[in-house]
Amino acid sequence: MSGSGQDTMVSSEVEVAVDPDTAFAAFTEELDLWWVRGPINHFAGGRALAMRCEPGVGGRLLEVYEDDALELGRITAWEPGKRLAWRSSLDDVNIDVSFAPAGVGCLVRVEASIPAGGQDRGGTAWVRVTPKWFGPWCARRDSAPHEVRDLARLALGVSYARPAAAARWLASAFGFTSPDPLPDGNDPLPETGHGHPWIEFRLGNSSLMIFKLEAKEKGRQAVHTPWVYVDDIDAHYQRARATGTTIVTELASPWGLPFYVADDLEGNRWTFAQARPTMRS
Repeated sequence: MSGSGQDTMVSSEVEVAVDPDTAFAAFTEELDLWWVRGPINHFAGGRALAMRCEPGVGGRLLEVYEDDALELGRITAWEPGKRLAWRSSLDDVNIDVSFAPAGVGCLVRVEASIPAGGQDRGGTAWVRVTPKWFGPWCARRDSAPHEVRDLARLALGVSYARPAAAARWLASAFGFTSPDPLPDGNDPLPETGHGHPWIEFRLGNSSLMIFKLEAKEKGRQAVHTPWVYVDDIDAHYQRARATGTTIVTELASPWGLPFYVADDLEGNRWTFAQARPTMRS
C-alpha cells in the first residue's frame, strides 16, 4: 500500500475484560504469548524463536532468531496503561495503540498512519491481528499456561473446490476453531497479493490448512497434503532432487517460510517446510 497525496489511516479496536494497566502489560510483556505462530505469521517463519517488545521510548519490537533479530519497530511513546506508539523499521507506517477504560475492562484501539507517498510492507498488520489475537489472549490469560505453544511438526493441507464454504462447514459440523475469523464471502474468494486467502484451523498444536483446489488438480484422487517441518530444508530439498523425486513447487519462501512441494512414487503430494528452532522434533 502506498499513499497518494494524503496520509492514509487504518484502525481497529477490541474491548478486553482487563483493566488498562493489565492490558498494556499483556500487550507488551506477553507479546510472544498472544502473537499466533503459524506458517505465514512471521517475516522469517523458519527462523523465528520469539517476538519481543523492549520497554520504554527507544525500545525495539523484535522478531528474534538464534543468532540475530529483525527490528520490526522503534518505540516512540511509552505510557503504561494509556498509550504505546512506534515507528515501523520496515516501512513508513506509524502505529499508535491506546488503552482506555470501558465497561468492566478497557478498549484497545490500534491506529496506523502512512504518510503521503509512504509504503506499507506489513507495518499495518498490527491493526488486523490485535482484535483477533490479543482479544482472545486477554480472555484466557488467567487460566492459560504462560509458555509458548508452538506447532507440531506434522500438519495437514486439504484442498476444496469451495474452500470458504468448506471451512465454514468444518467449523459448524466438527467444531474446528481458527485463530482468525473465517471468510464469510462466497466462493471463489478474491485473490490477495499472496494468492488465495489463508484459512487455517488449530487442532491442539496441529495445523489444518484449507486450500483452493486448482482446476488442474481436480482429476487428482488425493486432495490431502501432509505438511512436514524439517530441520534443514535446503538439505532435504537437495536429497529429494537427487533421488529423482518429482518436484511440483521449487524451494522458495514467498511468505517468509521456506518450503517445497513434491509428489511421491504414486503421485501423493507432500509439502516440506523449514522448522523453527522451537518446534520440537
